[in-house]
Amino acid sequence: MAIIVDENTKLVVQGITGHQGTFHTMKMKEFGTQVVAGVTPGKAGQEVHGVPVFDTLRDAVGSTGANTSAIFVPAPFVLDAGIEAIEEGLSTLVVITEHVPVQDAMRLVSLAKSTGVRMIGPNCPGVGSPGSAKAGILPNQIFMKGDIGVVSRSGTLTYEIVDSITRAGMGQSTCVGIGGDRVIGTTFVDCLRLFEEDDQTAKIVLVGEIGGSAEEEAARFISRHISKPVCSYVAGRSAPPGKRMGHAGAIISRGTGTAESKIRALKEAGVKVAETTAEIPQLLK
Repeated sequence: MAIIVDENTKLVVQGITGHQGTFHTMKMKEFGTQVVAGVTPGKAGQEVHGVPVFDTLRDAVGSTGANTSAIFVPAPFVLDAGIEAIEEGLSTLVVITEHVPVQDAMRLVSLAKSTGVRMIGPNCPGVGSPGSAKAGILPNQIFMKGDIGVVSRSGTLTYEIVDSITRAGMGQSTCVGIGGDRVIGTTFVDCLRLFEEDDQTAKIVLVGEIGGSAEEEAARFISRHISKPVCSYVAGRSAPPGKRMGHAGAIISRGTGTAESKIRALKEAGVKVAETTAEIPQLLK
């Protein structure tokens, strides 16, 4: 199998007629995803790469049976788009948009959790299962079907590490970019639990970075609940305290959230931690 998206995923793209929505709709279709509909108010009747466009998500879901949404709408409209998706019964939301207001993210994450909806992001590259489906902006060419599950806070590091795994002759079951904002829907622990239960996944790669306590929480969960081999890379070892490094959540404050504390926790949980991203394939082998 795979986690979160698979051959049963029927994807609707909210914001499909925008530049990013249009481009990545084409790429998601090339990956093999069933992109069944798009939504842009006022654009009903149009098509984007053969995908029908609807004015509302209700019309899109009613006509196509979509069960998953990739959200590409501008940041001020993400909350409304997400609420609409949840109200229409979609099981999974993948919020690609960055700069979503924290208050909006908090409201949307809370609503998704209270209704049992899986939310990835915001400000994430999405999720991809080679040979099945992709929802997001992960580059198609770096993937190969296999048995390694990858979960990461960083988009670009995800691409680099997945590419290195593929070049080493190993493939992936599913890759999840959970996003690096302070408030996100799906966490490391959520993905680790899914990978542990997934028959296709034999090994797990966890890509962390400075800021917050997500990696320490993941380490505690690994030590108690994960039986599969896990290796990791933590970015930001040389980051100065008090400086935000790329992501809203990547900041060291009052001595917490350092790379050293995360690496120590992971090693204590039995995780092999790479010094550089290039070491990941060797650790997996």
